[in-house]
Amino acid sequence: MRIAVAYSSKLGLQKEYGKNVSEELPDQEEEPPSLDFFAEGDSEETINAVMNALRSKGHDVCGVEADDKAPENLSRIRPDIVFNIAEGLFGDFRESYIPMVCERLGIPYSGSGPLTLAICLNKARTKEILSYYSIPNAKFATFHAGEEINLEGFKFPAVIKPVAEGSSKGIFDDSVVHDIGTAKKRIVEKLKIYRQPVIVEEFLEGREFTVAVWGNGENIEVLPIVAINYDELPEGAHKIYSYEAKWVWDTPEKPLDIFQCPAKLSSKEKKLIDSLVKRTFTVLGVRDLCRIDVRFDSNGVPNILELNPLPGILPDPEDNSCFPKAARTAGYPYADMLDNVVKIAAARYGLKKGCAVKQ
Repeated sequence: MRIAVAYSSKLGLQKEYGKNVSEELPDQEEEPPSLDFFAEGDSEETINAVMNALRSKGHDVCGVEADDKAPENLSRIRPDIVFNIAEGLFGDFRESYIPMVCERLGIPYSGSGPLTLAICLNKARTKEILSYYSIPNAKFATFHAGEEINLEGFKFPAVIKPVAEGSSKGIFDDSVVHDIGTAKKRIVEKLKIYRQPVIVEEFLEGREFTVAVWGNGENIEVLPIVAINYDELPEGAHKIYSYEAKWVWDTPEKPLDIFQCPAKLSSKEKKLIDSLVKRTFTVLGVRDLCRIDVRFDSNGVPNILELNPLPGILPDPEDNSCFPKAARTAGYPYADMLDNVVKIAAARYGLKKGCAVKQ
């Protein structure tokens, strides 16, 4: 197949940031972005690994940066399908940009549609829908800039984070708070830094897992579940997958050994998680693939933390990228994993070379 890999490189996001800031604040001194601002951008190594892996499966592959020229480039290339890993940088619909372009041009693409990507990016909207369908998730409150911060009656400890970020952006070790005063301070800080609403969630005390899911319709498959062991974090660190845990403490030279795949679960626990993530996948209209974070509460009930319909797919097994980790455990090397996502998406469009996920 002729595949265009649509991506947001770190350099591309830096250029987008520079353009946005210069247009928004033309006569003001630019403040440096936060430490984690470009965390969702893909490295050149990852982008090349994705394209080379797909080439190794016999595909004709090119790359397209998800910038202002993407519509023109995709219109000119007219691939059979777009393999979408583009995250974007600004706005609630930044992850929806490439899918919207593809739908406008009539080009098939992998992954979820614009609406699902936008909803899943916004943690509050996701939780509202989950709550409507009685899917367990932590109690929460959302605060906007300029409004009164009222947390009377809210149960602590709590986790505070920007409402619409991924890759642990805005979630630091000190995002776990134990009282109203500290919570208000963190909320104000994050409102200023990230310029978006802030969500406060009740901290769930139980074990945490991340679950890779792929397929569509009746052929949704849950890959081997990954457990997260926070006992391996530095002494005194809060038991969350913070920015420090993901990008600072976990290094190629000294990787954190915090993931276990397959997770050690009882048959009952596994069935509960499988049922929960499959229902969540369907309710939110996710397509082709997703990584869903799950945490047990104090009563042993699995709760949905977040959905990641554009999951990280770092190529190096030492990088602790959980979707590839689950796929490898299921018997899919990196290239086979990516090729299977293409097949799943192609089958959804009825393309000749598409086939359903292996059962």
